[in-house]
Amino acid sequence: MKKKLSPYGRLEHGIRRRASKWLFRLNGPEHGEVFLNQRRVFIVPTHPGLLFCVMLVVLFIGSANYNLSLGFALTFLLGGCGLIDMHLTFRNLAHLHLAAGHASAVFAGEAAQFELHLINRRKYDRYAIWLDFIADDRPDLAQAADVAGNASTRVTLSTISQQRGWLQAPRVRLQTRFPLGLLRTWSYWQPDARALVYPCPEDDGPPLPLAAIEQNDGQGQAGEDDFAGIRGYQAGDSMKRLAWRQIARVDADASGTLISKHFEGGAASEIAIDFAHLPQHMDTEAKLSRMTRWVLEADARGLAYAFRLGEINFPAALGPAHRESCLRALALFEKTP
Repeated sequence: MKKKLSPYGRLEHGIRRRASKWLFRLNGPEHGEVFLNQRRVFIVPTHPGLLFCVMLVVLFIGSANYNLSLGFALTFLLGGCGLIDMHLTFRNLAHLHLAAGHASAVFAGEAAQFELHLINRRKYDRYAIWLDFIADDRPDLAQAADVAGNASTRVTLSTISQQRGWLQAPRVRLQTRFPLGLLRTWSYWQPDARALVYPCPEDDGPPLPLAAIEQNDGQGQAGEDDFAGIRGYQAGDSMKRLAWRQIARVDADASGTLISKHFEGGAASEIAIDFAHLPQHMDTEAKLSRMTRWVLEADARGLAYAFRLGEINFPAALGPAHRESCLRALALFEKTP
């Protein structure tokens, strides 16, 4: 049960929320290329930086009490180094351009990879810029990047996908302590990037619905009646179809090419992966998980399959484009655009 806020608490919460949106740009994904101007970059002392300030104060008080000229010289020299470090630390992050890159599709439970581009349009180099997703907040997932002058670099950040559908990239935190580590500069960025998350394939499910696949004699799989020759190996070919004698001869020539046996004949009925034919007692996510497994298995075995999911009806086909279309339909089933 949520705690009811007092009028003063609601006012404070509203002010802090508005201040966070204004300071940290909490207005949703930022489209196109983003420029880190001075208002978007924040700087504070680190713990060593605070100790450094305390040391300067102690040196100054000691030099004033004992009238030490060398003490004053050392104090102001160190203070000047601190001011230079403040300028360099802030400059290392400010005026940087950011752009979102490609995000590959993954299965639920896997790590989604987001490409982020850091673009430096200044002449000076930038060093030790650390990037991480605020949602993860794990130091081991942070990535460091150096950006040369008038150049760009690519950084890949990952986050675990929890459920199917579109996964929006979390907010990115950029920070640096270069060069002396006395101060920390940071900024926030919400990239306009998202990854498509497919349903997680079922682990221990039933085999493919191959009952409709049979030969003229009613046994085995289709397409294996008559030997028609040999051909180059194709992805999805069974290991039983490899022509080992021909491979041995080819290996003698040190070419390392795989060869498969090719069969013709037999009659094959269509494999249909149909959402409506799954058991009624299964929930929607379990059905989508089973269909995902069947799509991957049929594609790996090189079997053409039809796909039916709600209003989506794909005829029997085979290939990467057909597989991706089926997986995309499974990922976005009953999802609000």
